[in-house]
Amino acid sequence: MTQKKHPTPPKILDNNVVAKSRLFTVEALELRFSNGEQRQYERIRGGGRGAVMIVPVNEHDELILVREYCAGTNDYQLGFPKGLIDPGETPFQAANRELQEEVGLGAHELNEMKKVSLAPSYFNAHMHIITARDLYHQTLAGDEPEPLEVVHWPMAQWQALLGEPDFTEARSVAALLLLIQASN
Repeated sequence: MTQKKHPTPPKILDNNVVAKSRLFTVEALELRFSNGEQRQYERIRGGGRGAVMIVPVNEHDELILVREYCAGTNDYQLGFPKGLIDPGETPFQAANRELQEEVGLGAHELNEMKKVSLAPSYFNAHMHIITARDLYHQTLAGDEPEPLEVVHWPMAQWQALLGEPDFTEARSVAALLLLIQASN
């Protein structure tokens, strides 16, 4: 397959903060594209360090997921453990820490499957999807407001997981499909 030359990104003529909360900063960008067209785009500024999603697989070939409250949908969602990369951490250190905080397990073996972007049209952020194997019991205090429900799911029944009504987060679905692809 021949790789196409990527277009040159538009020139940022102006960048203003138009809204700010405790969690988000919204920027308005005045852009000029290579064909001379000018447009204003808005984006949520990312923190820069990124995040991790961990796909733990135990010795029984079970996926380990968590069910936690999601404010955006105001319900509980089943998905893989995840969290932000803290200052000074590598993605692997963050993955092991989040795994210990959310599931009560650490991992001797961590491997990155893919680095993905999150809604790149509007959000400047990325997430490292990391598998965790050779698990051991280790708990760290987390920042969740309530204990998370830990769910063990047989990897052989991954198609049934896709049918679960509360397994809808696109990043978790993508992580599952990446794991299945890598396993075949």
